[in-house]
Amino acid sequence: MNNIIVLPMIIPLLTGILLVFIRNSVRLQRILSFVAIVITAVISLYILNLIQTDGILRIDFGGWMPPYGISFVADSFSVLLVLTTAIVTAMVLLYSFSSIGAAHENMYFYSLVLFLIAGVNGSFLTGDLFNLFVCFEVMLLSSYVLITLGGRKIQLVESIKYVVINVVSSWFFLLGIAYLYGTVGTLNLAHLSVRVAEVGQGPLLTTIAIIFLVVFSLKSGLLLYFWLPGSYSVPPTAVAALFGALLTKVGIYAMFRMFTLVFYHEPSITHTLIGIMAALTMIGGSIGAIAYKDIRQIAAYNVVITVGFILVGLAVSTQVALEGSVYYIVHDMIIKALLFLLIGTMIYVTKTSRIEEMSGLIRNYPLIGWSFFLTLMSIAGIPPLSGFIGKVLIGQGAIETGSFVLLAIAFISSVFVLYSLLRIFMNTFWGETIISEEDEVPLEKGMLIPVVLLGIATIALGFGAEWIAIYVQDAATTLMNPEIYIDAVMNGNQ
Repeated sequence: MNNIIVLPMIIPLLTGILLVFIRNSVRLQRILSFVAIVITAVISLYILNLIQTDGILRIDFGGWMPPYGISFVADSFSVLLVLTTAIVTAMVLLYSFSSIGAAHENMYFYSLVLFLIAGVNGSFLTGDLFNLFVCFEVMLLSSYVLITLGGRKIQLVESIKYVVINVVSSWFFLLGIAYLYGTVGTLNLAHLSVRVAEVGQGPLLTTIAIIFLVVFSLKSGLLLYFWLPGSYSVPPTAVAALFGALLTKVGIYAMFRMFTLVFYHEPSITHTLIGIMAALTMIGGSIGAIAYKDIRQIAAYNVVITVGFILVGLAVSTQVALEGSVYYIVHDMIIKALLFLLIGTMIYVTKTSRIEEMSGLIRNYPLIGWSFFLTLMSIAGIPPLSGFIGKVLIGQGAIETGSFVLLAIAFISSVFVLYSLLRIFMNTFWGETIISEEDEVPLEKGMLIPVVLLGIATIALGFGAEWIAIYVQDAATTLMNPEIYIDAVMNGNQ
């Protein structure tokens, strides 16, 4: 039965390979890619509920028991993110059917998206540090092509920066893996936790932990985010939505996993450093969000602010703070996809991304206007939308540990988020419309349906918090108690 936990990676991977051979049949590519993602979502939901009854699940490839073989491990934290990934990807695919264009669809767009999702899901599910690196690279190789899709000059310029940064961070990743293996003699995450606890997290292991912190900071945009605003603002709308919703979350997930399972013995060094980096990230992101007049750049800097805010929960590392971070990650994957789709739609109808060149859009496109208002309210954490609960829980955790400076920066950054998005809303949707009836660009249902569904999702996530609470609490409990994960991997049944 545990074989099922490999399917969220295998289904997108095999479907992506199949689509390579039917490149000229766009309609069939659309159907197969969407069906594959829906099946992945259904399976993920089943696994998530199975974990609540049977505990953490594990599969050992080739019959090699941990720590010697390759393992996939499914706990509530990883599978919650896999499920949310599938939901977001399904919505983005629906949007892309009406927006991406035949030229891109014939250039293996759907295969690349599915390979990206295979890498994302593999990163969430792997129980081995080296295979985390491999899945990262599968994800990144797909993103390298997707970011250049269209071949515009600005895309090529930003893609060079994006590729170079990720190649450098991957080199540091391998360096950290080599040092860690040379020090403790294993790469299985559960066994790493055991060995680090046995030998003690001395200066050498703490230095290795900082190497991994730098690696995952580069990949998630924690402090070292200088590459992110440009890279996330140049791809086609559907690709930007996937990037904004998913890619930073993989780095965040890896950081949570490593610093709650392996490197949690010297929080005065590692977690304090994470807290400082999170604070500086929120400050820098807030400045960027109000400094730019390009709506794509503003959205990208809102991604940066969110990375810092989520990692406040890790820096604090209390049960309630971790619950808040897990909940907020799920919320943010949905709401950032919605934000990027809305901004892409606004650019599509106005042919510009500058705030000062838009006005009165709510008169022509009321659904887009009110969806944007819903989005900014949710991102800012206005109750009872989904952003509120995660912020309250993280704030409560910060109060419990006396991290008042971090708390103040976190909530001041929320004010900057609200201001930056409200500025877009007031300047672009209100006022005299710049689009006459003759110039009005009709929006296809395929572009509106995903926006509506994601809007419903953020409302449901807020009002239905009790439904998801059991999974979030279980995820936070596993993060707070490494022995639960260790016992399931090292002693659990196949």
